[in-house]
Amino acid sequence: MKLHVKKGDMVKVIAGDDKGKIAKVLKVFPETNRAIVEGVNVNKKHTKPNARNTQGGIVEQEASIHLSNLMLVVDKTPSRIGRKIDEKTGKLVRFSKKTGEEVR
Repeated sequence: MKLHVKKGDMVKVIAGDDKGKIAKVLKVFPETNRAIVEGVNVNKKHTKPNARNTQGGIVEQEASIHLSNLMLVVDKTPSRIGRKIDEKTGKLVRFSKKTGEEVR
């Protein structure tokens, strides 16, 4: 399944507690239509001391957010995304519906 968001894209959160934030996508989960976005949907996790973290305590980590709540940012403006076949290469490419230019 083709998604409008890929790892490394800049996205704007359009719904939820972090609405309006612009951040980078760290990981995408296509099977559940969710993504982890840097600094968005941060939860606190209580951890016991272990070999890696000898102190233990409260750790903040990003939780996943549904892809329908994300909008791709192209040239500092949020835009809907379409797909078309590139004439030169014959490959399917993403393009911004607002500006019409290709998204890399």
